[in-house]
Amino acid sequence: LGVVAFASATAGGVLFAKLMNMFSKEKINPMIGAAGVSAVPMSARVVQRLATQEDPENHLLMHAMGPNVAGVIGTAVVAGVFLSILGG
Repeated sequence: LGVVAFASATAGGVLFAKLMNMFSKEKINPMIGAAGVSAVPMSARVVQRLATQEDPENHLLMHAMGPNVAGVIGTAVVAGVFLSILGG
């Protein structure tokens, strides 16, 4: 179940980044969208590994940690909202 959740969140991040690139003037790397999964540091390292396979001079780890930590913060906020709604 965890692997399916990680894979679907990663795919969703890539697809959303590609959708953003259609409408924005300044393009972003879709791999950064994949780093938005709140699995620290696993998703950022996956993005780094894929980037260096494509181009050995490409170092995205610190750029990938930003959306990675933002995913953690978003998860904590949503969990707080769920607790406040369901907790009564």
